[in-house]
Amino acid sequence: MSKTSDLPRHSVSVTGVVVNDAGCVLAIKRADDGRWVPPGGVLELDETPYEGVVREVYEETGVKVAPDHLVGVYKNMKLGVVTLAIRCRVVEGTAHTSDEASSVRWLTLQEVSALMPEARAVRVTDAMRHDGPFVRVHDGTSVIPG
Repeated sequence: MSKTSDLPRHSVSVTGVVVNDAGCVLAIKRADDGRWVPPGGVLELDETPYEGVVREVYEETGVKVAPDHLVGVYKNMKLGVVTLAIRCRVVEGTAHTSDEASSVRWLTLQEVSALMPEARAVRVTDAMRHDGPFVRVHDGTSVIPG
């Protein structure tokens, strides 16, 4: 019998797939690794996933959003990070950079596919579908088939 401290630990994150009226998606260029990704981050212990995605999107971009629905659950198999992707709509605000985002842009779906790692772009393409939510695994960059 294993002790609680021996059990695997997972981190839970949220990703905001923010879609504007033109069908473009809010994206940040991460300050730490230069990758283009949808905004998001670690869920705090005292907040719901919807509260967390609103906070994370605002902290990283200055855009206030309202969550619509869960897009999918995505697990980074290397790091043990489970991410809840949530489609959101803009409430107010103008996108700007932050400590975590060296650049912020509204991307077309074609730009999402060209600029984002597959493991992040799939969250956006999944958000545009109507047959989810999805459950997918990845290695931090690429989706792992299965």
